[in-house]
Amino acid sequence: MTITHLVTHSGGFHADELLASVVLTRLFPEAALVRSRDAAWITPMAGRIIYDVGRAYDAEAGIFDHHQRPAPLRPDGRPYSSSGLIWARFGADYLAALGVPEADRAGVFAGMDEGFVLPVDLLDNGAIAPSVAGPLAGLTLPVLLESLKPAFDDRSPEADDAAFHAALPVARAFVEAEVRRLAAKARAEGMVLAAIAKAGASRVLELPMGMPFRSAVEKAGADHMLFVIHPRDGDWALNTIRVGADTFESRADLPESWAGLTDAALEAACGVPGAKFCHNARFIAVAETRDAVLAMAAIAVAEATRA
Repeated sequence: MTITHLVTHSGGFHADELLASVVLTRLFPEAALVRSRDAAWITPMAGRIIYDVGRAYDAEAGIFDHHQRPAPLRPDGRPYSSSGLIWARFGADYLAALGVPEADRAGVFAGMDEGFVLPVDLLDNGAIAPSVAGPLAGLTLPVLLESLKPAFDDRSPEADDAAFHAALPVARAFVEAEVRRLAAKARAEGMVLAAIAKAGASRVLELPMGMPFRSAVEKAGADHMLFVIHPRDGDWALNTIRVGADTFESRADLPESWAGLTDAALEAACGVPGAKFCHNARFIAVAETRDAVLAMAAIAVAEATRA
């Protein structure tokens, strides 16, 4: 079926229908985006997708609202917003349209759903409060997107529609950036797992370039690994491995005597010619060559594992 119209409600907008619009306008670029509450527009019809309005959810009929009772729920009982409903139906097609390899789509789909779509669903339905973000509550993506709405006293007839259409490319940039990040993470995982297999019992993981590695290290059960090295543009980096996604704590820190030192001072402290820099927080160091960074890594391992 050819989709000719994408229909959401008029007036003020929220992040859920804005993010749903990002997906739908990518998949159906020739369709007209209509913002209306007119019964003639929000009634299901061939060639039409209706979302966040219409008081019904029927994917086969092309209507995706969540404001009715009973409201549509995820299998685990958590509520959908229009963003989640559209993602559940069209997310896989959207990832294909963005060129995500078929082998990676299921993982990227799940990552987007859990980490990006679900929080919008929960916030839109009042299932979580903005305050869960603490001091950053005013800087979450839903809040920032809704800050693009017109001022309360801008009563011009076109204000809401103009603001919605101006906000759409902003929302698109964030959605597509997150897809790219998750797709890159999936590509990196295969490279990291291969490097782990090659490293064997070594405490140091060598990668061919900088890339996300922590989750793959965990997936492989490589609990023995403490540090990661990789080339950069013209030098080499030595990184610690964080113990989790939500903490800065590392499995092992770089030596305390290196903290904040550079060049000759760092060379003197560690005894490695070519040592260039160690961050004051001891989670990254830099050396001029592979041999130098391997020497620094060996010293860091020895200190971290000293009985």
